[in-house]
Amino acid sequence: MPRSGAWKLGLVVGWLSLCGAQCHRSWLPTSPVIPPSANLEQIVQTVNQNNLQIHSFSTPQAEMSAEGTLGTLRGPLAFERPKRFRFQGGTLVTGPEVDLGSNDELFWIWMRRSPQRAVFYCRHDRFAVSPLRQVLPIGPDGLVEALGIEPLDPALPHQGPFPSKNGALEIRTLRETPAGPMTKIALIDPNRGVLAAQYVFDSQGKVVASSVVEEFRRDPLTGLTIARKLQLEAPSVGFRMKLDLGTVQINRLPGNPQALWTLPRYEDYPWVDLSEPQSAPGPGISSSGWNPIQNRSGLR
Repeated sequence: MPRSGAWKLGLVVGWLSLCGAQCHRSWLPTSPVIPPSANLEQIVQTVNQNNLQIHSFSTPQAEMSAEGTLGTLRGPLAFERPKRFRFQGGTLVTGPEVDLGSNDELFWIWMRRSPQRAVFYCRHDRFAVSPLRQVLPIGPDGLVEALGIEPLDPALPHQGPFPSKNGALEIRTLRETPAGPMTKIALIDPNRGVLAAQYVFDSQGKVVASSVVEEFRRDPLTGLTIARKLQLEAPSVGFRMKLDLGTVQINRLPGNPQALWTLPRYEDYPWVDLSEPQSAPGPGISSSGWNPIQNRSGLR
């Protein structure tokens, strides 16, 4: 099977990566949304009918946990297309620990326990050549992709559908990327008509990243479906994360949304711009040494 195609990966406490699991069956239609006879075009249209209507989402209490980092962090999470994202996580005992955010121009990471006290930020268009690219396997867009709410582009060279285990429908997408040819394999739940799992392979057939939904939520007001619990992995860097969105609400944002997408200031944590590859990050961070994902000075 050809192994080419790609999707942008994202960032969350080094953003997110993915692995396998079963889909939760708390809500299922009386008959499959996608019939067994559906062709590729019909499947793409069904998935997009749900995803194109999701313009934003929010939850007051998301949970993120990654191996070897700060344990489980809890806090509000919000997203708005095209690139706006914010997660402010902490614990009841220690208070705020992480602020991960993105607006249309740039994204940022603040970690209270970072070796260098700073709010690190980077322009989206410079991420690929920034020092962060060497320690973070994915960029901010990857979170949305991992959640399975990005529409399937009909213009891309999709292949399928192919039958898969557990009755899922498999679609392969071949793409050329700066890192070489890759293949994205998407598994679609025919009962809901949504993406249930996604895997990205490099040209050697190795998994670059994966995302598997463990539980869905059907929003009672919009009737739209979104992932609620999922696992994310990037095997090449040993990164694994679990995300639980709790009572996520679709197309409803809290308070003043514009304040969510503003680069924050924290006392005694200056802004550090990592947009340029030649930038000098300062003590505690270098293009080969600093890794916010593997900062093991945090919680157990």
